[in-house]
Amino acid sequence: MKSFVSTHPVVLFLYYISVVFMTMFMMHPAILILSLLGALLFFFMLGPTKQFLRDTGFYLFVFILIAVTNPLFVHRGETILFFLNDNPVTKEAFVYGVVIAAMLVAIIFWSKSYTLLMTSDKFVFLFGKAIPKLSLIISMALRFIPLFKTQMKKVNNTQKTLGIYTSKSFFDRILSGVRVFNSLLTWSLENSISQADSMKSRGYGLKGRTNFSLFKWSSRDCRLLIVIASIFIIVMYLNIKGVYTFNYYPVVSNFEFSIKHSFELSIVLMLMILPTLVEIKENLQWRYYKSKI
Repeated sequence: MKSFVSTHPVVLFLYYISVVFMTMFMMHPAILILSLLGALLFFFMLGPTKQFLRDTGFYLFVFILIAVTNPLFVHRGETILFFLNDNPVTKEAFVYGVVIAAMLVAIIFWSKSYTLLMTSDKFVFLFGKAIPKLSLIISMALRFIPLFKTQMKKVNNTQKTLGIYTSKSFFDRILSGVRVFNSLLTWSLENSISQADSMKSRGYGLKGRTNFSLFKWSSRDCRLLIVIASIFIIVMYLNIKGVYTFNYYPVVSNFEFSIKHSFELSIVLMLMILPTLVEIKENLQWRYYKSKI
């Protein structure tokens, strides 16, 4: 079961805005690590294990690449570890590279789960009345990504079935790729025009037009929204007070570990793993009811 996906689109959108905002603009290393942990756990709950392992392996390589290359190009900081080609490699640059890599990978995995949960119909539901044309374009663009992959496989398999460019030579692979791209380009333009004409014929964006939606607000959505908003407000208040301030240059700040600091970080952890907790709760509840049958 996937419980968090059934949450109201307003709650989903506000949750992702909160976690992405905190990940991008709060540079405390503990917050970024917690954000990365929450993104990985939730993506693991949503998708198949093979997909999770494949994506994790690739982005682990990206993480290491960013963490290693940053101190090679940035030479700020006072703690010199060693010299490479007469350029200092500093501890501060290395730590900052690790932090930037964690932030980037965390945002990528949050975006991956966002695309799985916030489908085009939910996006149109949220912004269809306020910005109908822009919401339609964005929803079409998001929808075209999986459709593009599916259509590409169909065209490629059709070419192989017809015996076109079936050899393994490099030149034939290039011609095959160009042929597939031309077919996809024509297909995408025709599909976008037909979809735009279809929405226009249905009166999309006209004043006074009513909308049918399956999304209903529930008490569960209200509780989740209160929890998300409360945690976000508390974290922002503490951040303004300088609780989560952390410096990397010219010297890396000392990481303080105390009961008070643990409580302040546990608030962030609660927000980051909230979807995972919801999924675990619903799975346990489902198994309990199933065992009673």
